[in-house]
Amino acid sequence: MPAPNKTIRRSLLVTSAVLSSLALAAPAAVAAPSPSGSPSASPSATPPASMSTVGGTRLGQPGTQVNLASGVPVLPKDVSARSWIVADAESGDVLAAHNAHWRLAPASTLKMLFADTLLPKFPRDTKHKVVPSDLAGIGPGSSMVGIKEEETYTVHDLWLGVFLRSGNDAVHVLSAMNKGVENTVKDMNEHAEELQALDTHVVSPDGYDAEGQVSSAYDLTLIARSGLQKKDFREYCSTVTAKFPGETKKDKKGKTVRKPFEIQNTNRLLAGDSDVPVYQGIAGVKNGNTTNAGATFTGVAERNGKVLLVTVMKPEKDEHNEVYKETARLFDWGFKAAGKVQPVGELVPPRGAAPAGAQPGANPSGEAGGSGDGGGTAGTGAKPVASAPAADGSSGIGTALGITGGVLVLLAGGAFLVNRRWPLPDLVRRRTRP
Repeated sequence: MPAPNKTIRRSLLVTSAVLSSLALAAPAAVAAPSPSGSPSASPSATPPASMSTVGGTRLGQPGTQVNLASGVPVLPKDVSARSWIVADAESGDVLAAHNAHWRLAPASTLKMLFADTLLPKFPRDTKHKVVPSDLAGIGPGSSMVGIKEEETYTVHDLWLGVFLRSGNDAVHVLSAMNKGVENTVKDMNEHAEELQALDTHVVSPDGYDAEGQVSSAYDLTLIARSGLQKKDFREYCSTVTAKFPGETKKDKKGKTVRKPFEIQNTNRLLAGDSDVPVYQGIAGVKNGNTTNAGATFTGVAERNGKVLLVTVMKPEKDEHNEVYKETARLFDWGFKAAGKVQPVGELVPPRGAAPAGAQPGANPSGEAGGSGDGGGTAGTGAKPVASAPAADGSSGIGTALGITGGVLVLLAGGAFLVNRRWPLPDLVRRRTRP
């Protein structure tokens, strides 16, 4: 069926931006890491004088980039992160940035790339019995969800472990299902290149500190935007609490039982903490923290019809939950500045983005391992309630990031063009504490 005229006009506009961004990206591609390369994060607190220009020349300049003018609010002064970015998730406009392409250790925010790469490969109801080799090579001190050898888990269970508890054990089991860690790293690096996340080089799929493993605030934002195209990604990254299968044991009566236990999302803007309230309109995405990387975080939130992505990497302030506090300040600024500030760059589309006039084909999988509709409740007219529990007992936003019909144009070959609307319904009515 021919695309509506309005959609065609939007596609033409987006494609024009695609061509422009690719022209800007060309010089940076030379510096992109090869899968066999060994790039490293800057060892000092000083950003490189020259960085990638993917998304615009200003994004490759060190320091803060913003177009302040009459009516544009001043950026918050108490942001100490080495690198950060504020972007419009729908249009791709970068509203402001600070050392956006500085290649730094990503910690567990790299799990967004892991998920975006592997989610389509396995149906969520696939079962897997864990063997000892599945859990080999997990770094000491890793965050774990509590997977046990010889126990059986569904792929859905494993992804809850990845997103909520940042479980490196769940990452390693899924990697084993994907022909091993080495193959998974290869897949992730190839996917990063397709997304034009050229600052990113993967060594360990779980984000555990490893020599040469780097990403950037720009890349993590680009990766999050890609992941949010997937229904299951949206569900998992926005779930606050869930039940996770426990260990099989015999109760006092000698009966074999396997009781689940509750896990909670470690994203403090989503779940809240003693010194951090739940952020109004928050809907994910992923946090991280390691010795080398410090604290890292990418978040997505909606307010008054605007959807923003914010990434913060390695705050210099050594205060509890500082990465979330600085993210919240940047979100606050972004929502006030949206529609008033001129962008300093853009989030580029994947290399495979289709040319103008391409017709929507069979939808690529919008959910893990299956033929999805690409968006929560598309076609039903229903709007999921943010605080409603999922059918499996998990609770949180669920599919609140559901993209409704006509919002996202999914094209043959897996390319996508994001049009203007990307609603996150009902998020503002979320409870203030889980």
